[in-house]
Amino acid sequence: MLARNVILMTAALAAVVFSAERFDHQVRNKFFAGFAGDGAALADGMKDCEKVLAADPKHAEARVWYGSGQMTQAAQLMGTDRAKGIEMYMAGLKNMDEAVALAPDQVAVRVPRAAVMQAVSHFVPPDQKKALLGRVVADYEHVLELQASSWASVGTHPKGELLFGLADAYSRTGENEKAAAMFERVQKELPGSVYAKRAAKWLETRMPLAVAETRCVGCHTEK
Repeated sequence: MLARNVILMTAALAAVVFSAERFDHQVRNKFFAGFAGDGAALADGMKDCEKVLAADPKHAEARVWYGSGQMTQAAQLMGTDRAKGIEMYMAGLKNMDEAVALAPDQVAVRVPRAAVMQAVSHFVPPDQKKALLGRVVADYEHVLELQASSWASVGTHPKGELLFGLADAYSRTGENEKAAAMFERVQKELPGSVYAKRAAKWLETRMPLAVAETRCVGCHTEK
């Protein structure tokens, strides 16, 4: 379940909002297949990142993707060896945090961390959930700032995933006024979309949406 939600959230944003020259083009298909359960593909993607990091330990994109892979491995280990699962989880968290520290203004780093943290936050204890969602809010807010000057050219999918992801994070951290404003923005900027329909439900109930209602809207899920 956790690995499935990781791919839904990561694919939602990491695959669509970056510029043409991207490291993720080299590894994303392997990682997405790995997130969906293909262990060999995930191992290949991890090896690709290891090679890049061996040559350049400060390669932030390779580090954030490597950390996302460790998060997936952690989820797989939790059912068989919880101690190793926790160890892998902490390693993944550390790598993703280090990636952001290395490149705080790089959308291709902030978005993958936020997407994975948002997915993982559904399955951790309350104290850890708050810390993970704090990263999500910080990342998405900063991405909005970075993309402000080019916002009009951002596509519907990445725009919806970013705005909706931030609104959901606000909701789940109890910042309902900010959540309401962001969900209203979703309705205004993306009328008639699935994002707008989901936003309408939140605005009616003012309660965090179910996991299934926060997943990616894209080619690999619903339209």
